[in-house]
Amino acid sequence: MDVLIVGGTGLISTGITRQAVEAGHDVTLFHRGETDSELPASVSHVYGDRNETAELADAAEEVDPDVVIDMVCFTPEQAEGAVAAFEGVEQFVFCSTVDVYHRPLDANPATEEAPREPTVSQYGADKAECEDVFMDAHGEAFQTTVIRPWSTYGEGGPVIHTMGWGTYYLDRIRRGEPVIVHGDGATLWGPCHRDDVAGAFVTAIGSETAYGEAYHVTSEEVISWNQYHEYVADAMDAPDPDLVYIPTDKLVAAVPGRTDPLVDHFQYSTVFDNSKAKRDLDFEHTIPFREGVERTIEFMDEAEIDDWDSENDDAIIEAWRDSTEEFVAALEDGS
Repeated sequence: MDVLIVGGTGLISTGITRQAVEAGHDVTLFHRGETDSELPASVSHVYGDRNETAELADAAEEVDPDVVIDMVCFTPEQAEGAVAAFEGVEQFVFCSTVDVYHRPLDANPATEEAPREPTVSQYGADKAECEDVFMDAHGEAFQTTVIRPWSTYGEGGPVIHTMGWGTYYLDRIRRGEPVIVHGDGATLWGPCHRDDVAGAFVTAIGSETAYGEAYHVTSEEVISWNQYHEYVADAMDAPDPDLVYIPTDKLVAAVPGRTDPLVDHFQYSTVFDNSKAKRDLDFEHTIPFREGVERTIEFMDEAEIDDWDSENDDAIIEAWRDSTEEFVAALEDGS
C-alpha cells in the first residue's frame, strides 16, 4: 500500500518506517527535514510544516496515499487540519498515548475503556481531544485507527529516570554515584522498545479489523523502578546502583521545576491490558528491557552522555540525607 507517515524520523516512527518498507509498503514521509535518521533508500520525502493545513493537503495530493500514519499530532487544531487535508484516504492511523487516561488508574490492568477524566496533564487532554476529532471523522473522512503507546525507548531515544530525561543519570549509574528514586522504588513501570511498538502500527496498515478501534501497545514486562535501575546498571556493567529514596511530595516541593513527569506519571503504578492489540494487531513484546536498554545505551555516542555532576542531584541527596539524620537523631534523643 502507499503509506504517508506524518513525521517518520522520530523514535517510534523510524521503527515504523523501516518495518513498513520491509513489509512491502511504499512509504513517504512528510516532515520538516530537520531530523536525520538512517532510513531505507526507497523511502520518499515530502517537506513541509504539519501546522499548515494547505501543506498537508499538498502532500496528500502529491503522494495520493492509501493510508496516513500521523505521529506528530498533539493538538485538536492539528487534528482538525489533518481531517481536512486527508479526507478521502482509506485509513488514518493516529499515534495517541496512554496519557489520555486519568491517574491513578481506577484498576490495573487498564483496558481501552478506562476513564479519561479528570485529565492527568494538558498533553494527555490534548491527545484525548485529538482522538475524539479523528473518531468523529471515522466512516466519513476516512477509517480511523488509534494506537496508544506507553513508555517507549530505544536506539536514539532517552533512558528516563525519576528526575526526567537527563543523560547524566547514565554517568551516575556507570560511576556508582547515588541516584534519586521517588518513593520506595516499588511502583511499577513498563518500558517497551520502539521496534515492538512499531510492529503494531505496521500490522494496522489496511487492517479492516482495526477500523474504528483504539489499542494499547505497551510493555508486557512491568517492573518496579528498583528493578529498572538494576537492569540499567547491569546493562552498563556498573556497580549495584546506590538508590536514594525520597518521597514524591518532598521532591516536588523541593524542585518543582524538575518533577513534572514524576507528578503526572512516574509516581503511579500502571499496567495496561494489551490483549486487544495482541488479538487484532498480532502485537508481541519481544525485546526484554535488559536487552533493549543495553542496545539503547550502546547506540549513544559517548559525547551524548552528560557528566554525572551536571545537575544538582548531589545537593538534593545531601539535603535529604541530612534531614533524615536529624529526624532519627531527634527520636533517639527523645527516647
